Amino acid sequence: MQVVSPIREKLVTGGKTYHDVTEDISRQVEGPVTKEWKVVFGISLIVLLYGAYWVYQTWWNGLGNWGLNKTVGWAWDITNFVWWVGIGHAGTLISAILLLFRQKWRTSINRAAEAMTIFAVLCAGTFIFLHMGRPWLAYWALPLPNTFGSLWVNFNSPLVWDVFAISTYLSVSLLFWYIGLIPDLATIRDRATGIRKTIYGALSMGWTGGARAWARYEDVSLILAGLSTPLVLSVHTIVSFDFATSVIPGWHTTIFPPYFVAGAIFSGFAMVQNLMLITRVVYKLEDYITMEHISLMNKIITVTGSIVGVAYITEFFIAAYSGVQYESYAFINRATGPLWWSYAAMMTCNVLSPQIFWFKKLRENIVVSFVIAVVVNIGMWFERFVIIVTSLHRDYLPSSWTYFTPRMGDIGDYLFTFGFFFVCFLLFAKYLPVINMAEVKAVLKSSSEKSEK
Repeated sequence: MQVVSPIREKLVTGGKTYHDVTEDISRQVEGPVTKEWKVVFGISLIVLLYGAYWVYQTWWNGLGNWGLNKTVGWAWDITNFVWWVGIGHAGTLISAILLLFRQKWRTSINRAAEAMTIFAVLCAGTFIFLHMGRPWLAYWALPLPNTFGSLWVNFNSPLVWDVFAISTYLSVSLLFWYIGLIPDLATIRDRATGIRKTIYGALSMGWTGGARAWARYEDVSLILAGLSTPLVLSVHTIVSFDFATSVIPGWHTTIFPPYFVAGAIFSGFAMVQNLMLITRVVYKLEDYITMEHISLMNKIITVTGSIVGVAYITEFFIAAYSGVQYESYAFINRATGPLWWSYAAMMTCNVLSPQIFWFKKLRENIVVSFVIAVVVNIGMWFERFVIIVTSLHRDYLPSSWTYFTPRMGDIGDYLFTFGFFFVCFLLFAKYLPVINMAEVKAVLKSSSEKSEK
């Protein structure tokens, strides 16, 4: 009996040629702003302005605008920070690790994923400045020369490690994203006229498209990918140290670094899935963001969701095995205490919902994929909320036990980051090529239904 190896679905459909790729992807940059874009951008801008009002209130009145109390000193602020950093994880993962492993399916989604990384990390940084209370003294977190009096950075604090890890991650991701844009910016430059030609010409940095330029482009891409790969693992590992290096039951556990990294990839891929499905429909890019891309993304979501589920179970086992009654109580309280509903939401959204992707029909269903991706990000927000708030609201002194209730300050500051994220992403999707034309063309002959004659 002869066994036939299955052939992977094509990554570019519709019999596209090199010219078609340029026309289809350049159209959304060169064409007029659509009515749908204006509506979504208007809504995002309103959310941004409303959130900006609450950011102003937080800086003017202080952290009393939040629902923090004497027991729960961290809540939505750190929950949102870790959530946004996690979302920013997938962009560099798709760009760097999949490039090093020569995975062709990354080419249609890496550009938007890289942009998502940058905007998500900026949103995460917002909560750092908000949590400081006095953001004009933010430079105190940097290892500056001691010319300001008794100012010494505590290098033993993982909060200082966050500053180094996230700033490095943002810098490398921004450089990786911009370098990848240069050939496409040159294509837009050559097709533009007037002021647009001048702007895109400046941004393309004199790109000529010669053999030497392409050789250097590929070398730089591989170098940046090599630098970015350890950052993917280190950034959320260091974020997890904010909790793992403490002595609070429910936090000081060695499983946090790999657990946080898997969760970050999980939520990051879910957000990429959401953004790419919207972009696919709005800009009519069904031939470039194909069912093969959607299916592969869903497979990664399923795998990382299962890893996260194993981590949840492992936490309970280790707490019971430790013989420490405070540790055991912290996890029992998570599942059965006053905030049990947040734990139930976390388990349902993160562990159970992605399992439907074991069925191919559901894995390749557009609506199901979009809904599950939204559900996953809701669940990952609850995961961070559960870790932080349920570990704090009942401490060693029963007399100080309390219940956390968010205020409009918490909600408004969170909405600010949503408005900021979508305003930035919509501007990116309108004025820059949302798909990497150069890289799609590089895999076109081997990944298209029809090679160019």
